[in-house]
Amino acid sequence: MFQRLYHWTLSLAESRHAPFALGAIAFAESSFFPLPPDAILIPMSLAQPKRAWVYALICTIASVAGGLLGYAIGALLFETVGKWLISVYGYGARVDEMRALYAQWGWAVIILKGFTPIPFKIVTITSGLLAYSLPLFIALSVLTRGARFFFLAVLLQRYGEPIKALLDKYFAWFLLGLAGLVVGGFWIAARAF
Repeated sequence: MFQRLYHWTLSLAESRHAPFALGAIAFAESSFFPLPPDAILIPMSLAQPKRAWVYALICTIASVAGGLLGYAIGALLFETVGKWLISVYGYGARVDEMRALYAQWGWAVIILKGFTPIPFKIVTITSGLLAYSLPLFIALSVLTRGARFFFLAVLLQRYGEPIKALLDKYFAWFLLGLAGLVVGGFWIAARAF
């Protein structure tokens, strides 16, 4: 099953719809979707290494655009969705603490969490909820998401063949590891934020 998914993802890279699918996943991950775009970015970049930089740019732009939706959810829907979300993430009683943290270290929170496996949607929604400076939020999001995706592009261009050989053999383990990072990211965010 995992091998078919892997080969489907590689064949997706050949499709003219590949950039749209990648952009849609990157957009959704920054605002509401639980899976990171890496699951499709990596196989697509391995299938077409010369397009790795283009794929990283698509992920960056779409992720920042999705981050703006997450920001809007936090800023405009606090009374409905916002309160519910911060309760789900375990921050309901810590809003004042989070507000103080963002006032002093908001830039560091956005940079750190935008580059790690901690789901970026937590950062985007919280930034809107706490009315973090929108221009600074956008600039930091471009910086951190761009660094993350372009770092992957450099690795995949430089070490693509050995990585592809490993993924050909261990794609199921890659997906399980990615799922573990997502779950671990949520767990870390709930404990450390």
